[in-house]
Amino acid sequence: MGFRGTTIIGVEKDGKFVVAGDGQVTMGEQVIMKGTAKKVKRIFNDQVVVGFAGATADAFTLMEKFEKMLQKYSGNLMRAAVELAQLWRSDKGLRQLDALMIASNKENMFIISGVGDVISPDDGICAIGSGGNYALAAARALKQHTNMSAREIAENAMKIAGDICVFTNGNLTIEEV
Repeated sequence: MGFRGTTIIGVEKDGKFVVAGDGQVTMGEQVIMKGTAKKVKRIFNDQVVVGFAGATADAFTLMEKFEKMLQKYSGNLMRAAVELAQLWRSDKGLRQLDALMIASNKENMFIISGVGDVISPDDGICAIGSGGNYALAAARALKQHTNMSAREIAENAMKIAGDICVFTNGNLTIEEV
């Protein structure tokens, strides 16, 4: 029986970058194991925020590797993301890791995957995890049709996703860079 479920969203608006995630860890389809997990963290001297979805141990492994890449490339988020994605895809051990990550600093935001993807969203919004598509749709509507800040959009989109996705709760961690 595997652990699953989470929602992570990244929102950029008016030069502000926000990453938000819920706290639910679900085992199988029926049991909530934890409601207060922290899946959004600051790394690299608090200059970068990462949020992860997938297997927790795998995500922590990737965060450690990513922080080493940030150090190696002097905080260059794009270069570190590309190098992590290449390593993740090519390394036999890392290739088995089951996670996705959103990484953001004050200038950029990317989704990083194990198949080598480093995706910068066209509209300043990206989301991952079981409730990711719900949060993404809500955030796009809120960004287009309201005057909410990036933080307010992320928070409200997460609340909407939590109302729809059984693997997402309302216990949010929100970080702005």
